[in-house]
Amino acid sequence: MVQYSASLDLSFAALADATRRGVIDQLGRGEASISSLADRFEMTLTGMKKHVQVLERAGLVVTQKVGRVRTCRLGRRGLAAEAAWIDEHRRLFEARFAALDEIIRELKEEDGNA
Repeated sequence: MVQYSASLDLSFAALADATRRGVIDQLGRGEASISSLADRFEMTLTGMKKHVQVLERAGLVVTQKVGRVRTCRLGRRGLAAEAAWIDEHRRLFEARFAALDEIIRELKEEDGNA
């Protein structure tokens, strides 16, 4: 039976959106308030809050509210599990493409000998 990780599902869903990937990039440079992120991405505060919530559920971002300002920073979890999953599947694809290349090479050799 194939097992899937709920955390991988949340991470990949969160990273599927260009704005959320941009938020991750921005927070990689340092903390930012939700309002500054909204300004940077030219969107409403409500829209940015929704993006940040998705990133928070995935554990990629953490927020802290001080007074009226909610500050965002990258979560500690990182993307090691996601990178490992991608690497495992990249190797699988590379092996299959290498096998296909070998079949094509053999067919061309056979065709040249006919």
